[in-house]
Amino acid sequence: MTVLVLGSANADLVVAVPRRPAGGETVLGGDTVVLPGGKGANTAVAAARLGASVALVGAVGADQYGELLLDSLSSSGVRTDFVRTSSRPTGLAYITVTPDGENSIVVAPGANSDVGPSDVDALTWDDVSVLVCSLEVPVPTVAHAVREAAARGVRPVLNLSPVVEVPAAALELLDPLVVNEHEAASLAPTHEALLELGPKSAVVTLGARGAAVVTPSGVVGVTAPEVSVVDTTGAGDAFAGALATGLASGSSLVEAARFAARVAAVSVTGRGAQPSYPTAEQVRAAG
Repeated sequence: MTVLVLGSANADLVVAVPRRPAGGETVLGGDTVVLPGGKGANTAVAAARLGASVALVGAVGADQYGELLLDSLSSSGVRTDFVRTSSRPTGLAYITVTPDGENSIVVAPGANSDVGPSDVDALTWDDVSVLVCSLEVPVPTVAHAVREAAARGVRPVLNLSPVVEVPAAALELLDPLVVNEHEAASLAPTHEALLELGPKSAVVTLGARGAAVVTPSGVVGVTAPEVSVVDTTGAGDAFAGALATGLASGSSLVEAARFAARVAAVSVTGRGAQPSYPTAEQVRAAG
């Protein structure tokens, strides 16, 4: 196992809509499609599809959605022995997708809120090289995991999505902090200023424009291939999983970000999150 992912596992309830409803407005959409998702599970599946050895730390409910997620994780090659069954329902994400492929998401965390420091303390770290966390699980749990990883020589990566306050002591251990351009703008006036928050490095995802890699040496841009966008759901998680895979394989941060931008671009050409994630062969074939 080289990549350990701490984060959420949600069932995505996806409906296509002609446009997003305004306040107080009802918009008729298509049939609801239920897909496996959640930032943590998505990141883990993306990395596993690319050939990384991966385990997920998280929680699901004892319900049909939990079974859906565990089946999807296992079939993708993700170890689930650190995924606990909670008395709370499995987390759900309510997702609307417009014709241009853009999405709006409301998350009901459910069992994800039960992921605690004790789950981190139960881990084995023997062959872990990269820890990837996201913020649909409690912040104290993430901060604890980042500290534990750093103390063991494991590289901690945090996808700070959604943006919440993270203890400065945890931010200072990150290498890198990963945010999209909107999240970056809410945190700092410039990409370079993200490092003033404490992390050793940062990666800002820019959608179709690729990503910006921020280190004390400066900012390096990486491009993404042009594709026909079908659905952007889970593209950021595909990026995070691919970035972790690259780092775990020994790539530099810029090389890993360049690879991740290609993976994310391929992912938006399919529907849903996990079902759209490519294998390494598919990424190579896409150029």
